[in-house]
Amino acid sequence: MRELDAAVITEAVARMCIEANTRLPRDVMDTIARAREAEDWPVARDILDRIMENYSIGGDIPICQDTGMACVFLEVGQDVHIVGSLTDAVNEGVRRGYGEGYLRKSVVRDPLDRVNTGDNTPAMLYTELVSGDRVTVTVAPKGFGSENMSRIAMLKPSDGLEGVKKFILDSVEQAGPNPCPPIVVGVGIGGTFDKCALLAKKALLREMGSHHPDPFYAELEEELLEKVNALGIGPQGFGGRTTALALHIETLPTHIAGLPCAVNINCHVARHVTEVL
Repeated sequence: MRELDAAVITEAVARMCIEANTRLPRDVMDTIARAREAEDWPVARDILDRIMENYSIGGDIPICQDTGMACVFLEVGQDVHIVGSLTDAVNEGVRRGYGEGYLRKSVVRDPLDRVNTGDNTPAMLYTELVSGDRVTVTVAPKGFGSENMSRIAMLKPSDGLEGVKKFILDSVEQAGPNPCPPIVVGVGIGGTFDKCALLAKKALLREMGSHHPDPFYAELEEELLEKVNALGIGPQGFGGRTTALALHIETLPTHIAGLPCAVNINCHVARHVTEVL
């Protein structure tokens, strides 16, 4: 049994909060650059140019003023013993990272009294037990301009594939310019009400443009991405070919009486950093 001091997790989370908010993953930048080359609408091209210019400024300046809620995904090996409180370690990492990085603190202690916690805690923590003796940590700050546009539907099995397609496209169309397009669309299909929403959020963590391992869903991803971009919302809602940079689907088995479907939308600032401890 390998022992891992919780302080190591704290240090990693603090570092990753700053990195995720100030440095965009290369796959996202490359996808935006390709989208810019494919655009034939001058306004859309200009907006994509400005987005890329913003990313190129560099330094420890946040990519976006909304530095989000800290969504932290942990894959904990069953052969590792964490010495100390895992939850406390993650929250302390968020507290340090958002303080030391001068990142905006956007979390309120209660959804109705709206008093700010002052340190962006607590983190939204998702933990999964896996084999091995390592801990894989992914920090994915989530802004709420896009989070607010997300939806879930408990469809009927009779709605079938066409019902799923309609719900996804309607969700993007209703979101319009609000989630700061070009967007990344995470889709969850199956499981239960709560698991389906988590699937959609985890779909946003995939490498940009990667495909579902099942050819059926890989083809569905491509079809839906094409249809989303045909909506013509475009960068920042001013029209163009690039409404979405990618659309990723994750699935789980579900009940015979259900067809849950969730759409979790991310803006073009698709922030995430992963480390293995």
